[in-house]
Amino acid sequence: MKDYRSEIRRLTIAMNKMDGLYYKAARKLGVKDNVLLLLYALDDGETHTQKQICDQWLISKTTLNTVVKECADNGYVSLVHNDHSKEKLIILTEKGHKYTKVLMEKIYSAEDKAMSHILSLFNNDFITAIEKFSECLQNTFENEELI
Repeated sequence: MKDYRSEIRRLTIAMNKMDGLYYKAARKLGVKDNVLLLLYALDDGETHTQKQICDQWLISKTTLNTVVKECADNGYVSLVHNDHSKEKLIILTEKGHKYTKVLMEKIYSAEDKAMSHILSLFNNDFITAIEKFSECLQNTFENEELI
């Protein structure tokens, strides 16, 4: 089997750099990185349970509970009854929508500029490839009992 250490290292460094950029941006915007993550997750117009966010964004339940409580205390989110399960839905309040819009404006602008540039060099296949790699990595981590 071919040794992919160099390629995997390059990809891992790039992913960690992206994580670090969001962390630094959150700090510059005066918000905790996990608050930014929650608001980012909720700003897609969909409804979400805490379990869905934990699973999709790989954030621990404990961390997410703390962040949800903090955002609820600040009036940015509320928990509402879910007709489809016992788990409550986390939704942005009106105050949360306004705050998120202001907070995410620069983030989304920077992302759009970066995506426009990268798509001029590559096509959407690079996104699909990264998604498939993460799915494959998750499956192999599960099979190897690493997670």
